[in-house]
Amino acid sequence: MPDHHDDLPTPSFHMTPDDLRRHGHRLVDWVADYLEGVGDYPVASRSAPGDVRAALPPHPPTSPEPFDAVLDDVASVVLPGITHWQSPDFFAYFPANASGPSILGELLSAGLGVQGMLWATSPACTELETHVLDWVVDLLGLPDRFRSDGPGGGVIEDSASSATLVAVLAARHRAGGAAAMGEMVGYASAEAHSSVRKAFTVAGFRDDQLRVVDVDEHQALRLDHLRTLVEEDVAAGRRPFFACATVGTTGTMAVDPVRAVAELVVPHGTWVHVDAAMAGAAGVVPELRWVNDGLELVDSWCFDPHKWLFTNFDCDCLYVADRSALVEALSIVPEYLRNAASDAGDVIDYRDWQVPLGRRFRALKLWFVIRHYGAEGLRHHIGRHVELAQGFAARVEVDPRFELVRPAELSLVCFRAAAGDDESERIMHAVNASGRALLSHTRVDERFVIRASIGQTTTEQRHVDALWELLGAAADGRPIEPRLQPDGFPPGARG
Repeated sequence: MPDHHDDLPTPSFHMTPDDLRRHGHRLVDWVADYLEGVGDYPVASRSAPGDVRAALPPHPPTSPEPFDAVLDDVASVVLPGITHWQSPDFFAYFPANASGPSILGELLSAGLGVQGMLWATSPACTELETHVLDWVVDLLGLPDRFRSDGPGGGVIEDSASSATLVAVLAARHRAGGAAAMGEMVGYASAEAHSSVRKAFTVAGFRDDQLRVVDVDEHQALRLDHLRTLVEEDVAAGRRPFFACATVGTTGTMAVDPVRAVAELVVPHGTWVHVDAAMAGAAGVVPELRWVNDGLELVDSWCFDPHKWLFTNFDCDCLYVADRSALVEALSIVPEYLRNAASDAGDVIDYRDWQVPLGRRFRALKLWFVIRHYGAEGLRHHIGRHVELAQGFAARVEVDPRFELVRPAELSLVCFRAAAGDDESERIMHAVNASGRALLSHTRVDERFVIRASIGQTTTEQRHVDALWELLGAAADGRPIEPRLQPDGFPPGARG
């Protein structure tokens, strides 16, 4: 006998298009208001370990909750636990920049929901990425060998760490593959990013197969030490298969001698990879294209638009001069991925250029950014950041309370207190504790060094001036009025 309940409509818990439109408008307002007022927040989160989890219920909700409740918790739980990377007073680490067009491109990518593992799974996802990466070659003045209309080409990875890993895998493949890796050795300076060591570990190399090259007084790779290591390895029957040169080290923005490194190791069949994660964006300014010196000799190069090209995380552009080794190293073709376009070799399948199979439509946000700013706008803002950094460095040089550690060639200023390490550390912590700015540190020759990274999207002269005043107050022992956490929502959240 049929159940009378069979005639009732089946309930749906999905958000309807009308609800999405209504909530989406409010959330975009919320984000816009947040970005407009982010300078009012303490830059570093004041949360103690466990605070965020303690504010959350122990079990997931059984019944659906209204969107208002979700936004309430964003204000009361999430925001207090956020360090505000988009604050114009964020001077720590390197920036993780966002911008309006990038945020909208990310929204569109999420809305389309593309899984771009193959050309066949969404041709626009692949072809737009290929085309935009060719645009970037022109935009930054990179060698034509990185364009897709030759044997090379570009791909968007999630980060420079992943770019380094796939470069190591391609180099290993070209040098004979896993079966020959026992005698392979690679090289990177003591200031190279930790991702180089991690890439070697993930790729299955022993710790001693990555040679650490000493750095000079400028924190750049010492060519004489590299030469000694290479000669020793060749004499011992080992194969120099990989070398990483860094343009803009994380600690001090030091620049390795890329051209000289390549000229030294390429005759040994070595794959040369250049990590320009932060500094690579400087090439958008023609006067700063000295950062590209020697790239016509290298096998791969990467930079992060999500650091200094106003494109939100994650977005790394990796270029190879010859894509064959990369594709051969990473291509696995199960039957369920076979299709006519791929089998014919007529298309690029970017799943063969990365470790994961799946990939998002990251090119949209980079496309939006380039079209919104144009080359003119990007040059203006990158150039302005460099000017601000150099002006800040000039202040440090003439102030007896501080010492400049190295020249500020791009957007990072490294300095310390003249009174010593303890005073440098005290000053930095006093500034950070105020909530009015956020700095980070490194060590150079075992000395504590303060880093001021001046490259956040909306940072202007007034923010740099305010940072200088904070440093002066901290150095003099004067009290600094703290910046307090605002209450409630950004205004648009309740619109």
